[in-house]
Amino acid sequence: MSEGIAARVGRIISGSVNAVIDAVENAAPETVMEQAIREVDSATDEVRTELGRVLANRHLANRRLMEENRKHEELSANIQLAVNEGRDDLAEAAVARQIDIEAQIPVLENAIAESVEKEHELEGYVQALQAKKREMAEELRQFRDSRAETSLPTGSAAATSGSISNKVEKANAAFDRILASNANLPGRSTADMADAAKMAELEALSRKNRIQERLAAIKAENKN
Repeated sequence: MSEGIAARVGRIISGSVNAVIDAVENAAPETVMEQAIREVDSATDEVRTELGRVLANRHLANRRLMEENRKHEELSANIQLAVNEGRDDLAEAAVARQIDIEAQIPVLENAIAESVEKEHELEGYVQALQAKKREMAEELRQFRDSRAETSLPTGSAAATSGSISNKVEKANAAFDRILASNANLPGRSTADMADAAKMAELEALSRKNRIQERLAAIKAENKN
């Protein structure tokens, strides 16, 4: 999305409030208030679309996690078979694949946990928007009733706009949290990138040692 959910909703609601204030001063607020309610509907649709995307991503991550766990178990059986047959080369390749899977599993688990947290936040935003719409609809109804009974009294424009502003502040408070959840992580520094080749070589050496250590442990366990 080109604009964050919190930013879009905050902009829409704040803009609507300003428009309502101007419209009340011009003694013609009803059309603008109706438009503000439609803007809330549009923001609700956007949040629900994002919620659907998060749910889909969690489903995919769950499915991938189950698949990786299944592969890990199959590799364990294959490693035992290779060791029993004296095929260290095959056992080493299987152990290497296991280590790759183990590196991915925590990332998948973290992605699932973040998706669950994001779902709860988005569900809260939908509820906040729905509550805001009910408040605005009630405000509009009261305005229509008061206008039907009598003309708008002097000074009531400020009271009306103040009431709407208070409600907007409550609704906007819920959206502030999404900005923190969407914060970008810092990138790698130039100094880090300069030693990338050496770090890659070190990682390769460490990985080979882990493979050999695990293979040796499996052999030792079989002897016992």
